[in-house]
Amino acid sequence: MSAAPAAERSGIARLRLAALYAGGFLGPFGGGVTASMLPELGADLGLSPSAASASLTAYLLPFALLMLVSGTLGQRWGARRTVRVAYVAYVVFSLLGAVAGTGWLFLGARALQGAANAFTTPLLLASLAAATPPERLGRSLGVMGSLQAAGMTFAPLVGGLTAEVDWRLAFVGVAMVAALLAVAGIPADPPADPGDRPRLRDAWRPSVLRLGLVAGLAWGALGGLSFLVALRVEDAFALGAGVRGALLTCFGIAGLLTARLVGAGVDRLGPRVVVRLGALAAAVLVAAIGLLPSAIAVAAVWALAGAAAQLVLVGVNALVLRGGTAGGVSVVQALRFLGAAAAPAVFLAPYHLSPVAAFGLAGVLLAGAAALVPRR
Repeated sequence: MSAAPAAERSGIARLRLAALYAGGFLGPFGGGVTASMLPELGADLGLSPSAASASLTAYLLPFALLMLVSGTLGQRWGARRTVRVAYVAYVVFSLLGAVAGTGWLFLGARALQGAANAFTTPLLLASLAAATPPERLGRSLGVMGSLQAAGMTFAPLVGGLTAEVDWRLAFVGVAMVAALLAVAGIPADPPADPGDRPRLRDAWRPSVLRLGLVAGLAWGALGGLSFLVALRVEDAFALGAGVRGALLTCFGIAGLLTARLVGAGVDRLGPRVVVRLGALAAAVLVAAIGLLPSAIAVAAVWALAGAAAQLVLVGVNALVLRGGTAGGVSVVQALRFLGAAAAPAVFLAPYHLSPVAAFGLAGVLLAGAAALVPRR
């Protein structure tokens, strides 16, 4: 009599786990889907090229800033409830973007999308940790990392193909996926002491901020460096926009292909070792880009940097999830994306002086991130 209900509960748990991973894909996909449809957006909504490109910043900035507090607030309100409400909000704001008739309304919808996503990403990671045995956490985070890399990599491709018909269809599509994820929910609430109300200051412990600084430096000098790689191959090798875009996808594809292997390495070697190895390897690879003699060499090195980025990101996530809460995860992720947002301001001026100086600076920052990884 009890076998059928047990099997049913097991099936629901697997469905929720699959939905959790799908949520890891949706966040970066929704953020990057406009990257390749900017001309169509501008023409349809009366936006200049620079204003249309603000659709990326409009999503990223509230996403990163709200994650400074969203993990703690989500735990306080209940992770499952918060994730469901955030997905429903994501549906509404995506549809608002799809029907927007003016540029300001569309950019507002993008900002609200990013705000809603801030209340899913850290809670999904914390729920994954709660549903995974500690000895397999690295593998699970590797799977999540591969799906996040896939979302980042394929968003421009899918967005561009959709824009060939009607860019609004992309927003209808992400709204439908978010609606399904809201129904599915998440597999487990992150553990919490019933008598201890989650506090914002608990997420801002020195150990968490140190990991956040590692994530911010590393992602600013890796994921945030794609614009500089594009400038380099245009200036040095006169590559067109299409070829530049294909070259940049090497980073995400390498991350997608290696993330699961990286997760197994985290379980075997420990996250601290993996983060240091990834940051040091990335430091050498990124610094070399300013010296490479061909676009093919840049593509190969940029792909290897994508694999190194997974070593850093999966390792950092494992460290904060093994010793913290959803609030800690949230702070680390916020600092990671703020690092990426700061990259143009940090690297453009050195690049105009010398490409070697700019990429060398990125290498120095990555080496600094490796040195900041806690010893224990």
